[in-house]
Amino acid sequence: MATIDDMLEAARRNLVRLTPEQAFVEQAEGAVVVDTRTLEQRRRGGDIPNALVVDRTVLEWRLDPTSPNRIPQAVDHAVRVIVICAEGYSSSLAAASLQGLGLFNATDVIGGFSAWHAAGLPVVPAEDLI
Repeated sequence: MATIDDMLEAARRNLVRLTPEQAFVEQAEGAVVVDTRTLEQRRRGGDIPNALVVDRTVLEWRLDPTSPNRIPQAVDHAVRVIVICAEGYSSSLAAASLQGLGLFNATDVIGGFSAWHAAGLPVVPAEDLI
């Protein structure tokens, strides 16, 4: 029987994970950063400017280019999607799931939002969130 650690290791095998700084640069170059943190987590820590907030429960439907419920950014299977969560665990599972749908450029951020914030990268303060 597999453990969550086994699942995480398997998910990360095909990911070329990014540091927060690398993700920031790629976002500036047009990559789609997808924030899957909950509203409560975002209220506590703030938002990443220009990141798309997509609930983890609908992530695959929003990013699958063949889905009638996709977001406008899901133009094809080559779109660069960088998933970020709170600590960098569930984002690995999510990115692997997106790769399973054929989004071969999907990956995630090492350390998640915590690492993004610690690196001093831009954050919209929680009090500015609606």
